[in-house]
Amino acid sequence: MFEKIEDKNFNMIYIASCGEGINAYNLVQSILVQFPNNKISILKVPHIRTEDHVDEFFEKVIDTESLVVHTIVSAELRQYITRKGIDVGIVTIDLMGPVISKIEAFLDRQPLEQPGLYRQIHQVNLTQVSAIEFALAQDDGVNPDNLPNAEVILVGLSRAGKTPLSMYMSVLGWKVANVPFVPGIPMPDILNQIDRRRIIALDINPVQLFAHRKMRQESLGVSEITPYAMKKNIEEEIKIARKYFISKGYSMVEVSNKPIETSAEEIIEIITRRFRVKAHKMD
Repeated sequence: MFEKIEDKNFNMIYIASCGEGINAYNLVQSILVQFPNNKISILKVPHIRTEDHVDEFFEKVIDTESLVVHTIVSAELRQYITRKGIDVGIVTIDLMGPVISKIEAFLDRQPLEQPGLYRQIHQVNLTQVSAIEFALAQDDGVNPDNLPNAEVILVGLSRAGKTPLSMYMSVLGWKVANVPFVPGIPMPDILNQIDRRRIIALDINPVQLFAHRKMRQESLGVSEITPYAMKKNIEEEIKIARKYFISKGYSMVEVSNKPIETSAEEIIEIITRRFRVKAHKMD
């Protein structure tokens, strides 16, 4: 179960869950973006359902600089994890317990404490879950070797909107990867082996891109305009990008001043028409 953490990596946040740990993973990811340039990695450790599982897990992560965030429905197992964390000197964060306790008091009822019940009752669409996980794993050019498994690959300049568009489409059930185009830096060779009809280039006008990059710098506390956000450089980047996209035969979708939903619909329509797949995968 725990072979992935044999190396005892440092600066880790482990998501321990009696289920898949997807919601906790996404929550921690959304929190970490508030701490730019952190070097923390996140690893899900699913199906923690017994004390033996907990013992085995902590044996692998002992003596590491790490946090353990857990979503366990069993009160007894939550308490065991807390005690175990104290014993080995690892901070644990219980995301499930406080919420369950408040709702239990409000309803004056005992919880079932049955792992996986939400998915059983609501029949969570596994295609959607898989697509979201795929998009997260292939964000911003990560894991290029897995690009052939994508249904759609978005390419574009930094701050052109690749990530939010990927995430939105993944919620609809599409397996989307995105790759940044940086002038002067070669694109992954594996893109040349992929059907270019699946590769969609995001085109954006200089005014919009400048606004996005300026906002990004301000969010990082950078007051001076760096070359990254200079209008002249942005205009040149866009020219180079467009020339490259045309040379590769990539379809370009204009994303300037458009809601994500509109851009997604255009891309889905293109892919649906080309590959005769179902347009609304989550219907």
